[in-house]
Amino acid sequence: MKLILLVLLGLSLLTVALANRAPVAVRLLPEDLAALTGLTWAMELPLFLVIFAGIIAGVLIGFVWEWFREHGHRATASQKSREVARLERELAVLKDSTSVPPKDEVLALLEKR
Repeated sequence: MKLILLVLLGLSLLTVALANRAPVAVRLLPEDLAALTGLTWAMELPLFLVIFAGIIAGVLIGFVWEWFREHGHRATASQKSREVARLERELAVLKDSTSVPPKDEVLALLEKR
């Protein structure tokens, strides 16, 4: 199923690329603003590269945005896991201090496991 989905995605991307092969001018700034500032950088690229670059940039921006947004959740989860580990250690110490050691040495070894 995953392979079929990947093949369909690849075919659709190939179809979009073949349908949009015409070159377009990609400029750093609009022409009037570029003339004013002197930054007239421009490049001719096939349209499908511009489309795919826009998709990739959007996905990357979304990933970074979510990573920053979830920072608080990750910090809380880390704090809670440290607290759970501390409480588990404390519970183990309390169990050891309150338990009455068995009289049989074999049973004492089995309980330590």
